[in-house]
Amino acid sequence: MLTKVMKVGIISKDDYVKRTVAIAKGKYKPRKDEPKVWFESLKSMSQVLSNENQNLLKLIIEKKPASLAELEKLSKRKKSNLSRTLKTLERYGIVELTTEKGRLVPKVKATDFKVQFGLHYSSPLPESRTAAG
Repeated sequence: MLTKVMKVGIISKDDYVKRTVAIAKGKYKPRKDEPKVWFESLKSMSQVLSNENQNLLKLIIEKKPASLAELEKLSKRKKSNLSRTLKTLERYGIVELTTEKGRLVPKVKATDFKVQFGLHYSSPLPESRTAAG
């Protein structure tokens, strides 16, 4: 199985807003090795990457369901719950939902996660990491 590593970061909502504004104003240029996906807390990340959701991802990888209906049968999860979970995983870039022959088909985009977080986000960006400096 091909391993696809996704870098995720943990950052407070306030610091995420400051970072985004700094990027938009050209005061900060993100490094290529920085996460593209951010969670507000370890708790929110653990909810998205729960054991139940990890098992769902493994099931998709192993069985390659051709539709949500097929995944519903394989996972024994109700369609509404499954749909909500997949849309959340898609929003974070972990799953891709494509339409093939009129059916919604889930595909796993990330199999492993590298987490980055720290406690020093009080100023939006250290001087050495700004676009100008």
